[in-house]
Amino acid sequence: MIGLWDTTGNEVVKALAAERRSAGGVASGMALTLIVVVDEKRVREAEAAATIAAAAHPCRLLVVVRSEIERDRSRLDAEIVVGGRLGPCEAVVMRMYGRLALHAESVVMPLLVPDVPVVTWWHGEPPEEIATDFLGVVADRRITDTAQAMDPIAALRKRALDYAPGDTDLAWTRITPWRTLVAGVFDTTEARITEATLVAPRHDPTAALMCGWLGSRLGISPRLESTDEFPRLREVRLHCANGDQLTLTREDSLATFRRTGQEDRQLPLVRRPLGDELAEELRRLDADQVYAEALGTIAGVTGLEQRPGTRVHVWKDPATAQRAEAGVTAHTGTSQS
Repeated sequence: MIGLWDTTGNEVVKALAAERRSAGGVASGMALTLIVVVDEKRVREAEAAATIAAAAHPCRLLVVVRSEIERDRSRLDAEIVVGGRLGPCEAVVMRMYGRLALHAESVVMPLLVPDVPVVTWWHGEPPEEIATDFLGVVADRRITDTAQAMDPIAALRKRALDYAPGDTDLAWTRITPWRTLVAGVFDTTEARITEATLVAPRHDPTAALMCGWLGSRLGISPRLESTDEFPRLREVRLHCANGDQLTLTREDSLATFRRTGQEDRQLPLVRRPLGDELAEELRRLDADQVYAEALGTIAGVTGLEQRPGTRVHVWKDPATAQRAEAGVTAHTGTSQS
């Protein structure tokens, strides 16, 4: 491990090359570059998840921590780890302070592995517009997590309005086991599904995406039965045209499958760690059309999968917006006095 304090991007590139040479073949065969955008308080969570994902997908891991953008003086601190505590990957953890944080690409771009895909993952509040973050514009695939937003359902609608092929969300990844079990139901029935009911908290983005998926696949309008007794999606009920009812109910790491006229069955439904969810998204680097259709269904937006797959960077300075907001507040206070 190499620590560089108050350094430059050029020094980081040189130190990474030197550490690679000393590590020998530990860090060969990179499949992709994974850029992680994270706040300081979540760095350890992000590193733990990326370590699990890197075990399945050897990558160069670039962790970008933006802090104190209002600082007068910019500063870059970097930690370089090759084949160490972060698993079989080349990792650079960069803490950027001051105006440098708004131009993170100036340090990140020289560190991208040549001729391999780039994936950007925001571990925290997702951006309103990905085009305002160059680290998202440069990526082939972009991973957000609306579950970490203040209003997850509103955040999903923003993701639909801002969608471009290659976008995905970990709330979608979390319902993969649910979708697998529900899809398996159709192996034993040919009856048409006429209604669907989901039991989940009102603001659960996984339940919203499950509604979108069922709606886009079955051509129905699923109903959400809100509950505060459970922290996440609890039950899916499907009503068939022949009168049968199919129900999947979650209990810890198991789901009970009930069908009219048949005995109950126990099926595995394990909640996976964040690293396994991230690894799943790194398995595919093409656009997820099924996710686009589900997202469009819950937001009432059509044709998401037909949008251009690239974005043009839109410059946005959060510091300017904060100063403008502070000025308005001060002016309002003066007027009132």
